[in-house]
Amino acid sequence: MHWVDYQRPESLDAALQAFAANAGNAKALAGGTDLLVQMRAGRCASGVLVDIKNIPELNEMSYSPEQGLTLGAAVPCYRIYGDKTVSAAYPALIDAVSIIGGTQIQGRASVGGNLCNAAPSADVVPVLIALGVVCKVTSAGGTREIAAEDFCVAPGKNALAAGELLVSLHFPPPALQSGARYIRFIPRNEMDIAVAGAGVSVTLADGRFSAARVALASVAPTPLFAREAGEALVGRPVHAASIAKAAAAAKAAAKPIDDMRGTAAYRRNLCAVLTRRALEDAVARAGGKL
Repeated sequence: MHWVDYQRPESLDAALQAFAANAGNAKALAGGTDLLVQMRAGRCASGVLVDIKNIPELNEMSYSPEQGLTLGAAVPCYRIYGDKTVSAAYPALIDAVSIIGGTQIQGRASVGGNLCNAAPSADVVPVLIALGVVCKVTSAGGTREIAAEDFCVAPGKNALAAGELLVSLHFPPPALQSGARYIRFIPRNEMDIAVAGAGVSVTLADGRFSAARVALASVAPTPLFAREAGEALVGRPVHAASIAKAAAAAKAAAKPIDDMRGTAAYRRNLCAVLTRRALEDAVARAGGKL
């Protein structure tokens, strides 16, 4: 591994100054569970690591039924699933953070880091998309917001400009009669990278789907917002036939490739199966019946 300068700012302003002074040559170190592996493999040539783990704004985790959840970009996974209130309000988020690596990894890894890593197979990103999360991004020049579905722009590349830092994620409050779920497929428990994954959310009203969102992992260059799959449900009765249409739309939206973990055809079929199962579970979590 090459020489790296290490900085540990204690405030957001100091961190932003560090990024501004080293624009294009600095990387944020939250958990480091992806970044350090990439640096050792020579796939990341950053000369400066800015440790953001001690910045208060990036460690915030606050929830209210009226405002929803604000999750700092550096909050580790174990704090999320260890909070009973957050777990009850956002079970699909728990589906994802509880399967990122093992227990030791979850003690360091963060949702913000998983998002910024922008891997097509990222488990947490489909959940963020399905839940309509908005990302707060800050730099020395100001603050802007990015929808979760627009954050990953290419394999391993995110929408952050030089000098920008992901500060927090905002989850809207769960609607009445809403439910969400994340499911992934892996060939064996020892292999953590999803062959395919599906994150979904639904809202029910009067026996029909009033809103729905579907997102997929490992079947496109980035985590994929399958907008058509969610739209296929809206206005339709809460029934297995409606879910089958959405599953078919998810399969059609997928853009997978062949690789050592599975063929493109296999992944397309998985998209339909996982989307159907996730939607069935989301309906149950919303208090509905098929």
